[in-house]
Amino acid sequence: MVLASCVSAREKTRDAACLLPLSPALSLPLQTLDLNLLRIQHRGRRQRQQRQPAQPRGHRSLKMHHPACWIVFSVTTALLFIPGVPVRSGDATFPKAMDNVTVRQGESATLRCTIDDRVTRVAWLNRSTILYAGNDKWSIDPRVIILVNTPTQYSIMIQNVDVYDEGPYTCSVQTDNHPKTSRVHLIVQVPPQIMNISSDVTVNEGSSVTLLCLAIGRPEPTVTWRHLSVKDGQGFVSEDEYLEISDIKRDQSGEYECSALNDVAAPDVRKVKITVNYPPYISKAKNTGVSVGQKGILSCEASAVPTAEFQWFKEDTRLATGLDGVRVESRGHISTLTFFNVSEKDYGNYTCVATNKLGNTNASITLYDIGIFKMTYQLLMRKPMISQANNIEKQYVMDCLECASPSTQSRYW
Repeated sequence: MVLASCVSAREKTRDAACLLPLSPALSLPLQTLDLNLLRIQHRGRRQRQQRQPAQPRGHRSLKMHHPACWIVFSVTTALLFIPGVPVRSGDATFPKAMDNVTVRQGESATLRCTIDDRVTRVAWLNRSTILYAGNDKWSIDPRVIILVNTPTQYSIMIQNVDVYDEGPYTCSVQTDNHPKTSRVHLIVQVPPQIMNISSDVTVNEGSSVTLLCLAIGRPEPTVTWRHLSVKDGQGFVSEDEYLEISDIKRDQSGEYECSALNDVAAPDVRKVKITVNYPPYISKAKNTGVSVGQKGILSCEASAVPTAEFQWFKEDTRLATGLDGVRVESRGHISTLTFFNVSEKDYGNYTCVATNKLGNTNASITLYDIGIFKMTYQLLMRKPMISQANNIEKQYVMDCLECASPSTQSRYW
């Protein structure tokens, strides 16, 4: 509440200051106000004093000799007895403030008040704080400036608006009759901003995962989760700050996008990566045919998280680089066994073993003689031979033990 006490005493000069116990930001002496423009004339003072009974000694009558008293009196009266109301379209009363003002954080807000020639004095207030009275600035906030002060309009601007500027603002005027007010509400919008989001997480397949994404803004933003790492590009969507995944599968690993949107500005987007551990499984293991004396390569591909480690065996013997002229090489999820000069003893079955901390798996791969395989295939694909003379059909049939080494048994009839 704005309070003022203006004491008129014979021993004080007419320029004595009247200080207002306002908020710390507005506790300013009023000597700066133009005394000649704001002085209130008290007509018939001597006549009234003669009609009044004698005052006890030491008593001081309260008079509004100081011009600042009018401002305080008018504002106080307006705040106590004539509360401003939002101006509606078509309202013929004055003063007229604009409708609610909506601005984004960091922009400038202009507050306009339409007046007419009946107005003798005018001021802008924020709640109980006086910002401007006429051309005199009461606020010490450098962001508040006066734009227009004419017989028809009284406008101020608040630069670099922040959320604490939001609230009601009152245009208060003094006419020949009594004070009048009009109120406008300043609304400050804030772009969405993600303040807290879960870190990247690694879990084992079958576990439960909860992701968190907290965002602020005005209006309150809508938070949406979306799975990005999917083949069709359309992962499931969850409109909540929390994303809960129960019994997670390996195909649910990848990036998850959190988006905060409130239509004030572009959405704020952050990403979280989920890594799902699972035991290895061999996805590709193909038999290979090579002729004697040629280079042969057996390949084994395994999918696993973490990446699997590979081992190669022939029967119960583990193979290693440099042993019997072979090389074992593993890169990522693929391992190869290379024979630089295949001999008869190299033909046979080999075992690829893939292992990580969650388990292991294996597959059998055969290295066979490609020359014998080709001959067998050609014999099986040949058409029957027909003798036109005696119409006797002769057919050659070969039973091939595929990939056998070193020889193949055949029958003829």
